Amino acid sequence: MGQIIAILDVDGTLVDTNYHHAIAWYRAFRRCDTVLPVARLHRFMGMGGDQLVSEVAGERFERSRGGDVRDIEEEEYGKLIGEVAALEHATELVEGLVERGCRVVLASSAKEEEIKRYVELLGATDVPYTTSADVEQTKPNPDLVLAALEKAGGDGPAVMIGDTPWDCKAAADAGVPMVGMLTGGFSEQELREAGAQAVHRRLDELIDGLDGLLALAASRPHAIDVRARHVGGMVLGALTSAGFVAAAAGSPRPWESQTRSLAAPSRPSAT
Repeated sequence: MGQIIAILDVDGTLVDTNYHHAIAWYRAFRRCDTVLPVARLHRFMGMGGDQLVSEVAGERFERSRGGDVRDIEEEEYGKLIGEVAALEHATELVEGLVERGCRVVLASSAKEEEIKRYVELLGATDVPYTTSADVEQTKPNPDLVLAALEKAGGDGPAVMIGDTPWDCKAAADAGVPMVGMLTGGFSEQELREAGAQAVHRRLDELIDGLDGLLALAASRPHAIDVRARHVGGMVLGALTSAGFVAAAAGSPRPWESQTRSLAAPSRPSAT
């Protein structure tokens, strides 16, 4: 059996950014004359901006202002990133996995300058990571997980740690077991319904149970087989999984019913 690949989501799992991003999106949409409740925006944290805009504001908004609102969100988040801190015990988690011989990859679709700041906060400058440049589509699509697997060499058992239902969906569609964290503001029920095999409240609890976490991955020896190639720098991959099968195409999924149930955006008042 090869080394276990530990794929670590970054935003909301290792660094405390989910609510900063929710505020940045709120400000960005408002500057585009659309007001969305911050609580609603938070439910889509962990989903990439290429997916988020149409989900929360509709396809018409995506076509007319999608590029604008993403650019503005990046600008607004840039005003807040200086306040971002690593979550307690995040560095210990990375170190603990490395000490146990895991191949650790930080899985992020953030811009290069953002992930570099996070890596510095974590003291993990020697750990490989992904960025938005590594994927064609962000979560909940599995591209990011496939890119992380490729960064780690692509073969051997793997496990992913993340904090949102979108992490769970991406992991499931890539055939990777998922451990959820409550650090990003989503509930245990949401994460389990989306596919998490285990859920922890805090990172120190996860660290205490690392041996069990690695046993979860090791229980599927040689489960991950990524056959990937690059076209224009984007990962296109096929992945086979033994004993861990994603939901069948067309089956109803918790995250899909959640997005359908959300109300349409409102317009700001003239005041």
